[in-house]
Amino acid sequence: MAILFYIAAALAIVAGLSVILHRTPVYSALSLIVVLGALAVIYLLLGAPFIAMIQVIVYAGAIMVLFVMVIMLLNAHREQPIDRSRFAHYLGGPVLIALLVEILFAVWRQFPVSSTPPAVGLEGDPASIGHLLFRTYVLPFEVTSILILVAMLGAVILAKKQP
Repeated sequence: MAILFYIAAALAIVAGLSVILHRTPVYSALSLIVVLGALAVIYLLLGAPFIAMIQVIVYAGAIMVLFVMVIMLLNAHREQPIDRSRFAHYLGGPVLIALLVEILFAVWRQFPVSSTPPAVGLEGDPASIGHLLFRTYVLPFEVTSILILVAMLGAVILAKKQP
């Protein structure tokens, strides 16, 4: 189980870097699908099969298809390289290293090794999640669906060719 976790985590990290480093938007979107699939595997290993399937069906399936459709509708091409200053070129690496060290230090202070609490079992069965989603959190659920609909309509309007 631990080796599968490390494989999925490494795959998520490599694909996440691929999302950032690709110059073509379609390849970035496809790399993001790989990240979402690796996260689904991690959710399965954590004992949350419902969340893992929702991850695959909703995010990797529906939303990423919308992203790819929007990219295709907007006819996004490869990014054009821009001239960068030498100052930014030489300062980027040390600033990145300093930022990573600061983040690791903050995480290390927030979660010390000696005070790790025991894992708490979560109810992840579909009935309890459905009850929370459609009774307790129905308004945020509907607002999210309206936001996705508005974003899709906006993409279609932006992609529409002017006569």
